Amino acid sequence: MSGVAVVGGQRQRLRDLGGTGGGGGGGDELKHSDGPWMRAAGGAEALHTQLGPVKAELETAHEGVVAGTAGLEALTELGAVRESWQRRIEAARGECRSLAGHLRDVARAQGGTNEAVRQSFAPVAARGGGQ
Repeated sequence: MSGVAVVGGQRQRLRDLGGTGGGGGGGDELKHSDGPWMRAAGGAEALHTQLGPVKAELETAHEGVVAGTAGLEALTELGAVRESWQRRIEAARGECRSLAGHLRDVARAQGGTNEAVRQSFAPVAARGGGQ
């Protein structure tokens, strides 16, 4: 279905988004905004930062456990669980850091695409909107 978009749960043709008469009304319906991408990137960075001290807090919480449970098999299991959580925390931090960068890249790429599309229509606009 070339030229069909789903907007607000309804199918619309691109010509319908251009304004009245299907000839392109210069509307802003298809204009890109990097705001949502940049806010999402900021959220991912904030999560990365918030997860930073969690590993140290986990270490501190387990400091007194060894003294009271020496010789118990559960201590080995507890250590394995703690190491697993530490790996997961670091993986989540890395994913958040990576995601923030990728989201910013999308915002830049979409902005570049927006400009390229705008420029590609410049000859049509110069001829009076292609009507």
